[in-house]
Amino acid sequence: MSSREKEQTIALSAVFQAAELVSILAKTGQVDNASLQPMLDSILMVNAASTEDVYGGQWDCQSNLALGRKISRQALGKERSSVNPDTLRYALSMIHLEHKLSKTPDMLPVIGQKIAQIEQKKAHYDSVLHENMLASISGMYQDTLSKLSFRIQVHGDSRFLQQPQVANQVRAILMSGIRAAMLWRQLGGKRWHLIFKRKALLNALESRN
Repeated sequence: MSSREKEQTIALSAVFQAAELVSILAKTGQVDNASLQPMLDSILMVNAASTEDVYGGQWDCQSNLALGRKISRQALGKERSSVNPDTLRYALSMIHLEHKLSKTPDMLPVIGQKIAQIEQKKAHYDSVLHENMLASISGMYQDTLSKLSFRIQVHGDSRFLQQPQVANQVRAILMSGIRAAMLWRQLGGKRWHLIFKRKALLNALESRN
């Protein structure tokens, strides 16, 4: 097992955590902030010293991505049938959408500028979970990723999805999932690895217990 595979599992866990959070939020209208905050914080971590630092550093990374690591192990292992089908679809869709983004170089500087603007706003609020911060991240998603030819369709309870605050949360989480998918690709991760490198990725996930 290589250190690269260990890093890849961090990014992959984050992709699956974002996917699971979207699935839960779309159906229930609420989500656990302890799992949500590190995902949203990661969007603003553009110059992290390590992969672990994107998600809270060496000591907090494992706990911050505990949900995603659990789903990753299930999805890659023998418990795949226990994973919500929507979660799997969202995860694969985020990887696919990020691939589309990587082929649209003009959009990347725009996202970078918007992240810098959101980072400046953060100084005025106590947390990235503040509704104004969520609205800003959601707006970034709408102004950029929503313009690409592929769009992620979120299914759930319309009573919740029609609420502006929930819709903003969904888009903000999707943005964090794209951030994770970009990290996955930058670390050499490819979609086919989820099929043909499952054992190696599972071993890397288990080594982080």
